[in-house]
Amino acid sequence: MAARKNPIFNTATTLGKILGFLAVSAVCGVLVAGLMVPAVAVTGTTASNSISFFDQLPSELKIDAPSQSTKVLANDGSVIATFYDQNRVQVGLDQMSPFIKQGIVAIEDSRFYEHGGIDSTGILRALAATAQGDRQGASTLTQQYVNNVIIQTQVANGHTDQVKLGSEKTIGDKVREMKLAIALEKKYSKDEILKGYLNIVYFNNGAYGIESASNLYFGVHAKDLTLPQAALLAGVVNSPSYYDPIKNPKNALTRRNAVLDRMLQQHKISQKQHDDAIKTKLALNVQQTKPGCISANSAPYFCDYVRHLIVNNSAYGATAEDRQKLLDRGGLTIKTTLDPRLQAAAQKQVNDTQPAADPSQKGTALDTIEPGTGKVLAMAQNTV
Repeated sequence: MAARKNPIFNTATTLGKILGFLAVSAVCGVLVAGLMVPAVAVTGTTASNSISFFDQLPSELKIDAPSQSTKVLANDGSVIATFYDQNRVQVGLDQMSPFIKQGIVAIEDSRFYEHGGIDSTGILRALAATAQGDRQGASTLTQQYVNNVIIQTQVANGHTDQVKLGSEKTIGDKVREMKLAIALEKKYSKDEILKGYLNIVYFNNGAYGIESASNLYFGVHAKDLTLPQAALLAGVVNSPSYYDPIKNPKNALTRRNAVLDRMLQQHKISQKQHDDAIKTKLALNVQQTKPGCISANSAPYFCDYVRHLIVNNSAYGATAEDRQKLLDRGGLTIKTTLDPRLQAAAQKQVNDTQPAADPSQKGTALDTIEPGTGKVLAMAQNTV
């Protein structure tokens, strides 16, 4: 093949091993022929077939809005409850700390702003490692975004049995993701891809996307993340369970510092910023929430009343299943008439009149309705 004339394959023993690996690996033939043309001249039937195979792969990726959490609000804007399948709140890049954008690029894909979806340097590095018995990833942020979109679509459609992770993927799966990544780069800007990635990626403990992760681990919005906080979260996505800050703080701290080192090496931060961040403790401020009315401590019965209104109203979907799906995945903001002040007073009155632990086990309820409008201002009940 003409590709052998490229002097890169004669510069070192390791690259010589890569040549041997390429010669016996169908996938590498496809990669060289499909991804590097016309950078490398390719001739011969095998190469032509590889190009044809690559060209026939799908290049369109339908990007639907990922599953988002729904919030039920009281009349003062406070949150009564949150419904979700995936705890996610989408935000724009301008609502993310610059440190998380810099950190995720530094640790996951340092050439993100240079490549066209596929990093040939990363592929060669991974192949060299594989030839020596090591295993390294070569996925760009764009490829990771494609992978997350595919998984999200399968889950949203109820096809969880079709989800493939890591070693479960075939060569065809991986090459297809590469083709889709190339097509995605032609359609979207780098910032759009980065925004999509940071809104869809999983940070463990039920947190999807950077906004939910920021709130879960630190109790802040994504735009308010400090450098050490952002570096910690940037490190989690590589292996969410292993680098879980709650269950594996030592692993998370080591990974965070590796992110900070990369940011320094790539001139994203100064030496002082790096050193100060390295000295910072994890300082988690975990804000775990449970989905649904179980977390509505102040007004669980009112929350359930609202849920029933949605699930039983055909205006929100053709079937009860569709309506529940809208509630759990649609990212709705449901503004209600509940008055937190009156709700607290009503609940106190109910508890004082008939405590839940009363031996008589009698149920007591108190509703407050605004005359003339029918607005429900309070709905309290003792739980028996």
